[in-house]
Amino acid sequence: MNSGMTLSQYTAWIGEAMRRVPELWNAWVVAELSDVRVNGGHCYMELVEKNAAGQTVAKMRATIWAGTFYPLRRKFFEATGRDIATGMKVMLRGGVNHHSLYGLSFNVNDIDPSFTLGDMERLRREILERLSREGIINKNREEVLPPAPQRIAVVSAEGAAGYGDFMNQLLGNADGFVFYPYLFPAVMQGERTSASVRAALERVEQTIDIWDCVVIIRGGGATTDLNGFDDYELAKAVALFPLPVIVGIGHERDRTVLDEIAHTRMKTPTAVAGFLVDCLREAEGKVAGLVDWIARFSTECLKGETRRLANLETMVPAFANARIAGASALLEREMTRIPVLVSSRLKNAAAGLDHYLDLIRSLTGQRTMRSADRLNEVGRMVRLSADNVLRRSKERLGAIESLVKVLSPANTLQRGYSITRVDGKAVSDVASLPAGTRFTTTLLNGTVEGEVVSD
Repeated sequence: MNSGMTLSQYTAWIGEAMRRVPELWNAWVVAELSDVRVNGGHCYMELVEKNAAGQTVAKMRATIWAGTFYPLRRKFFEATGRDIATGMKVMLRGGVNHHSLYGLSFNVNDIDPSFTLGDMERLRREILERLSREGIINKNREEVLPPAPQRIAVVSAEGAAGYGDFMNQLLGNADGFVFYPYLFPAVMQGERTSASVRAALERVEQTIDIWDCVVIIRGGGATTDLNGFDDYELAKAVALFPLPVIVGIGHERDRTVLDEIAHTRMKTPTAVAGFLVDCLREAEGKVAGLVDWIARFSTECLKGETRRLANLETMVPAFANARIAGASALLEREMTRIPVLVSSRLKNAAAGLDHYLDLIRSLTGQRTMRSADRLNEVGRMVRLSADNVLRRSKERLGAIESLVKVLSPANTLQRGYSITRVDGKAVSDVASLPAGTRFTTTLLNGTVEGEVVSD
């Protein structure tokens, strides 16, 4: 009879079989990180693969031992500016291991930061393609920026260096132009970036008539510090925002989804301030040009009018005589029409008054009838409410009366109980009756007096 092998023997065979496959010793694996945690210097996680519908199709435990974890962690952060964390898509190198007690796991010995950076670029393309399919990718660019934008809603992190540079450049401009910036604080780094900036935009929209444009600015940093701006919901909010949005995020080399869909993209917060100053400088130049043109035009008009007046001086006497004669004839004709016009106007006014009097009488009657109906309805409701209150009060008094009868001393005596009193007060504790105490006991059909003989 075959006795079979033990489970530990079987799992040992599995481990041995995997060690015989060189392809499993040092393989590059692409996966999403889940449940990343550091304990005792070691990093534990799960590697997950999902299909297009977001369903998990593969899963495996993974470990980066302490001696390997810290060099890999530093390498990854220096390249991407981010720590190894849950939700990140990575390419890891390592080997498979099978433990008789803990099962299958993947021991990591290297990581490729460039893959993660490439995945972030893929995400940007997908967001832009989605906005394009929805027909809103160029929506904010269609908003009209005023020629001299001075009232600026600023979305940035309070106290950040980029915000300080922007304000210094804007308010200290050499031309002396006046601006009215107001800060709507937001988180500009990390997972909360999208929700925080969208909340700031909502606050701007509540006072939208005050502002000429919106500025979203953030100073430079690691490339992946800007990941919060590569978010579909934030990009959609900016694309559909009803004011021109000007962005200055990161360094010149950095580009986010917002750079592609905002009204105007500048490379840094300082460049945004320079752009706004240039707008006012250009507007000032146009106004100065218009002033010069108006001055020249006015001078030419005055010269022309002067010549025309000189010509008219020779024509006025004859023209005036002709106009006076014509005006006299016209006045005589109009005087004959005045009585007829007055009579007609009076008749029309009287007819109008009669019409309005009839209308007032009709409306007054209708209003009176409706008011009477409402008063009758109110009276009926008052009577009904009073009846209901009286009925509920009677029911409540009846219930109280029944309860009083149940709890009355007379009812208690009828059930065979007695009441003992000392000096008119009911006794409930025998310890309160020392020897010699006189008492009265009330029964159903009379009272009995007595004295306590002993304690």
